[in-house]
Amino acid sequence: MAKTLVVAEKPSVARDIVNALPGPFQAPKDSYWESDDTIVTFAVGHLVGLKDPEAYDEKFKRWRMDDLPILPGKFELEPRDAKSKKQLKEIHNLMQREDVDRIVNACDAGREGELIFSYIYELAGIDKPVQRLWISSMTKQAIQDGFQRLRPGTEMTSLEEAARSRSEADWLVGMNATRAATLRGRAWVGGVVSLGRVQTPTLAMIVKREREIQAFTPEPYWLVHATFDPRYAGLWFEGDETRIFGDPERAPAIAAKVTGKDGVVESVERKEQREVAPLLYDLTSLQRDANRRFGFSARRTLQAAQSLYEGKKAITYPRTSSRYLSGDMVPQLKPTAGTLLGIKDYEAGARFVLDLDELPLKRVVNDARVSDHHAIIPTDIEHDINGFSPDERRVFDLVAKRFLAVFHPPARYQRTTVITVVEEERFRTRGKITLEAGWRGVYGLESEEEKIARQEEEGPDDSTAEIPPLEQGQKVRCVEAEVEAKETRPPPRYTEATLLSAMETAGKLIDDEELREAMKESGLGTPATRAEMIEALIRREYIERVGKDLQPTPKGLQVITMLEEHKITSPELTGDWEHRLSEIEHGDADRGAFMSDVAGFTDEIVKQIAALDKEKLRPVRVELGPCPRCGAETGEIIKENSRAYGCTSWKSREETGCGFVIWKKVAGRTLTPEIARQLLEEGKTREVLSGFKSRAGKHFRARLVLTPEGKVEFDFPARPTREGDSAETDEQQQAGEQAAAPEAAAAE
Repeated sequence: MAKTLVVAEKPSVARDIVNALPGPFQAPKDSYWESDDTIVTFAVGHLVGLKDPEAYDEKFKRWRMDDLPILPGKFELEPRDAKSKKQLKEIHNLMQREDVDRIVNACDAGREGELIFSYIYELAGIDKPVQRLWISSMTKQAIQDGFQRLRPGTEMTSLEEAARSRSEADWLVGMNATRAATLRGRAWVGGVVSLGRVQTPTLAMIVKREREIQAFTPEPYWLVHATFDPRYAGLWFEGDETRIFGDPERAPAIAAKVTGKDGVVESVERKEQREVAPLLYDLTSLQRDANRRFGFSARRTLQAAQSLYEGKKAITYPRTSSRYLSGDMVPQLKPTAGTLLGIKDYEAGARFVLDLDELPLKRVVNDARVSDHHAIIPTDIEHDINGFSPDERRVFDLVAKRFLAVFHPPARYQRTTVITVVEEERFRTRGKITLEAGWRGVYGLESEEEKIARQEEEGPDDSTAEIPPLEQGQKVRCVEAEVEAKETRPPPRYTEATLLSAMETAGKLIDDEELREAMKESGLGTPATRAEMIEALIRREYIERVGKDLQPTPKGLQVITMLEEHKITSPELTGDWEHRLSEIEHGDADRGAFMSDVAGFTDEIVKQIAALDKEKLRPVRVELGPCPRCGAETGEIIKENSRAYGCTSWKSREETGCGFVIWKKVAGRTLTPEIARQLLEEGKTREVLSGFKSRAGKHFRARLVLTPEGKVEFDFPARPTREGDSAETDEQQQAGEQAAAPEAAAAE
């Protein structure tokens, strides 16, 4: 009897398919299940990859600039490792069986899933018809429906071409640029200098922001706050500016001028505003929200979402770039809302949706904006949230509430702006009253973390204060006026939320949700790859997490300094390539032309790197002033080297000098020159720092203190405790043991 072979991407997916298809299935081996007419097997992610350069020619084992660029005429494939080779052989044996006359590609329905299957099939050496299972949900019904409408494998030709182009472009740029940069800059960067089509422009954005922060000079300014009778507050302004720069005497003079004086309400403007619900989630927007609200890394969010999709069958396919639904889904939207009715947190929102005679679908359904997969929504089966992990529960909560919110009316507010004039000085007061909660009602009372996240999204807002009934021309009295001294602040470092936004738009600052949608096909990477790219930059020690922030390490800074102005650092160029890959995927561009351009770029970037002046690559090392231990007598200074800020009296292991050193790496966090400078000049850091990690792997915050003996120690912020409890946690005690590494500074 002829049989169908089904190839899934993972063992768990294969098991779900076995459970959905008519059986019975037996498991003759651990690598597959078999029934009378169907065999189900699985890959374990990427079993096959492109061969390394030395597979094409032995001479490439040695890295030499003269051999670059390496441009294979035809890319060859090989198993990734011994374990992959074993499973690949099992799949090939099944593909080559005489009783197998048809193969179903059941790998993830997207570009990478197509690549995984294509590589496996190519190495099998067969020519059997292929059909494609394309589903957006792992529920039993969705799998069964998917098998009823299998698509011809030939429909996936364009997707396969885009997948192969992406893989080969990354090989060409990454392999050649990494070899060239390592040969040219290894001495100053340290070790292999890994470069890549997406990773390098992403790192360049983080480094550019860090340079803006380092070059920033705070500028003092002053605000004048006034309190009026009847009781309300106002902020002084002139034109569009509320800040007073350059004249420290002006703000106190204004405060003194108006205090105790009568004024008049010059104008009262009341406007009603409407705020529509945000669009449904794609993966990137889900990762951004989870980072803002819960501090989740992009990878952590993806892991929870993937588990909800595969294991719990609770949400639809998460690796999507669409925030819309397709028209054929309309009949299942109310049943999906019905599955949330029995969960207390969603009961009211679900009831509202179910009671609607007609769902508002204009902003929700758009077939033109759904290519491979629709937006992430809950599945239409009952959900046992008690079986969810804490991470899964939080991610599901975001998805479920967003799904219900899009069917609710806009939130309506009355915003009031009052202008008060006292002694010819103007003060502005803003107030906001919620007239109708609309979609915001789905979210109920905000938790503190949600409130903070919303304020971060919306920016500082002085419009929540209550304003008494006021009329134009009304006399008021300025009871008090106070001056607030402030300083301008540097641009914030990227968090994972803001970096994901920047990657989505190739570094362009775009806040408008609809405009961001239009930019998606020209971003850095794809929703499915961005989380791993951030993790790769961390693994390669180019960036590190410092609390919620992402900060470049000295190594990361040096890599981008070395490549200054080269095209490989350009987010716009990489975004253009991603757009062309999308066009190939949809049959609108030629793969051959794209690969020819990538090969030309690879040749260009190798020549640019080869032409770099080695002496100009020497990193600039900061000097931080006299050595606190011996500088007064010897004139020695504290100077940065690759691993520490140490006294220049150190000459070698035999001539260690006075031995003063502040290590760059303390409890997993890199200390910047500015932090080292604060320790030397003030004896401690000005702020409590985050980003430290104890030996147990726990993150903690502390202020650093430089002791009279020259040791760096932790000063932990006091925490409220119960009587008899110690304010210092176990993690802090463990971390305190490793305040400074017991090594000597290595001078350069």
